[in-house]
Amino acid sequence: MKSLKVLNKDELKDWVDEIFKKNSFNMVDVSSKRETYRRALASGKIYVGKEVFNLIKNKKMPKGDPVTLAEVSAVLGVKKTSELIPLCHPLPIDHTATKIIMYEEDSSLEVFCVVSAYAKTGVEMEAIMGVNAALITIYDLSKIVNPHLKINNVKLLIKEGGKSGLWKNPDGLPDFLNEIY
Repeated sequence: MKSLKVLNKDELKDWVDEIFKKNSFNMVDVSSKRETYRRALASGKIYVGKEVFNLIKNKKMPKGDPVTLAEVSAVLGVKKTSELIPLCHPLPIDHTATKIIMYEEDSSLEVFCVVSAYAKTGVEMEAIMGVNAALITIYDLSKIVNPHLKINNVKLLIKEGGKSGLWKNPDGLPDFLNEIY
């Protein structure tokens, strides 16, 4: 029997780089990172038009209440993020919450989704996916009345945790967040 060579961590890493990281996709290796508290907040908006807006406001939409269903859909989107984005790590989500604000002046609904976890990598994609799932649910439930809908301005507002600490969107935060951050 040939004697086996014991590889140290650096030799193993070079071997992995040589075989797997050249000209291929790979999930970022977070095995050496420590778990820290992570939190992210994302937002996005959908413009539904006056007729749909009034139906939503008066709880008279033909397929059901888009706001309530969108909040449920956001939770599902958060939980399924790593199944939909190929290189996204599955994370143990500790908390998620969704808030939907209705703006009569432009017949829009703005979705906010916050996600937190104690993990080795951030929860930004989960927050963004929660917003998108909610917006698309509103779209689906509204298109029967008005197919001319517009989803806009999906973005990360804040992320916290890890070695980079606090990040705030350089384009600014909504007024209610400026009071907190």
